[in-house]
Amino acid sequence: MLGDQEPPLQIETLLERHLPDLRAYVRRNMDAALAQRESCADLVQSICREALQSKGQYEFRGEAAFRQWLLQMALHKLIDRRRFYRARKREGAPLEPAAGSAFDVDQLARLARTLGASPSSEASLREELAVLAAALEKLAEADRAMIRMIHLEGLTHADVAERVGCSVPQSRGRLFLALARLSAHLRVARAR
Repeated sequence: MLGDQEPPLQIETLLERHLPDLRAYVRRNMDAALAQRESCADLVQSICREALQSKGQYEFRGEAAFRQWLLQMALHKLIDRRRFYRARKREGAPLEPAAGSAFDVDQLARLARTLGASPSSEASLREELAVLAAALEKLAEADRAMIRMIHLEGLTHADVAERVGCSVPQSRGRLFLALARLSAHLRVARAR
């Protein structure tokens, strides 16, 4: 009978399938104070990155168990972030709101040149860009293509969905997973 069992799904596939539930859970359980400091999208991406990093420790026991495990991770992330901001408030540290939107690499390079960046800051920027480029190279081509289409070409998810033959929610899910994997590679590269 063991030969008749389906092989367990890859964690990436499971994350993509359960991403809408994860987003809804985080959105539903964020309080106003946390929402002022972090976006739902950033929290979900962080949870996906942590799930991908712990895939060697996760044992597949079915879709329902995976969903429960993922939402448990989300609950712990929300609790940790609330504790972090409460501790910063007690310490008197400034509480900065979440950034509105991230700049892409080209925008940052143009901004540095416009501001007349010093040679040392240009060197630092080049080092960061080299780390980013190396991390991008470690991604699968599908992940690089997804990031390129959305963040470099400026396509909408509807455009990407039409181009690659998927739905808009699937396009969003694929981008989330690609960015989570990129973030994991960046974290490893910076830890060295």
